[in-house]
Amino acid sequence: MSQHDFSIANQTASSARSDINSALQALASNNSGTNAPSTTYANMFWYETDTNLLKMRNEANTAWVNLGYVNQTDGLQTLDNTKLVNTSGTQVGLLGDQSTATWQAGTGTLDSLVSPANIKAAVISNAPSYTPPTANGAVGTYKFLVLNGGGISAGGSYSGSSLLDSGVNAAQSLSTTNTVYSANLTQLSRGASYQAGTWRAMGGVTYNSGSTYGRGTIFLRIS
Repeated sequence: MSQHDFSIANQTASSARSDINSALQALASNNSGTNAPSTTYANMFWYETDTNLLKMRNEANTAWVNLGYVNQTDGLQTLDNTKLVNTSGTQVGLLGDQSTATWQAGTGTLDSLVSPANIKAAVISNAPSYTPPTANGAVGTYKFLVLNGGGISAGGSYSGSSLLDSGVNAAQSLSTTNTVYSANLTQLSRGASYQAGTWRAMGGVTYNSGSTYGRGTIFLRIS
């Protein structure tokens, strides 16, 4: 640890030699110490030994800029929220996590680290909500539909006469044939009207009461 004002005064030869050696030692140690050098210059380095931070004086010689954290075992480490810039100094990324609101908005263009919690918050925030369908269902709406023969594959697309409107009839009993049930046990009955457009199978819902079973699939209209 060594610091110096880097000004060699007029003095005897031996004193000058000692003064020069002290200045060189300060340079060699990056002006290390627990306190900043009392005499500073633009762009000079300082290693703050109690925080393990390597700093550089700014061009105006008015403040210190953190360059990195020095782990005494693993070496120089990048500080959180370090900006990634191009050769013109324009920021193009960030080595750090951005706010939850930024991830929820989903409009930011900076590449960045992201925590699992922020991913979860963004997915929940942008998850589509249920939209009551029109008679045949507009694009972007959901309906419980019954496939008119054949099996349903998760993520599969169906259209034309393959899809029947389930209808809604809460008055029917559990034992009524051709019935399906939603997750909140609202009973749905298969109707006779075909659904226009193309629908994507999003997932199934089931209900079990003793020996009586109900099952249906929720579809999202995509075209």
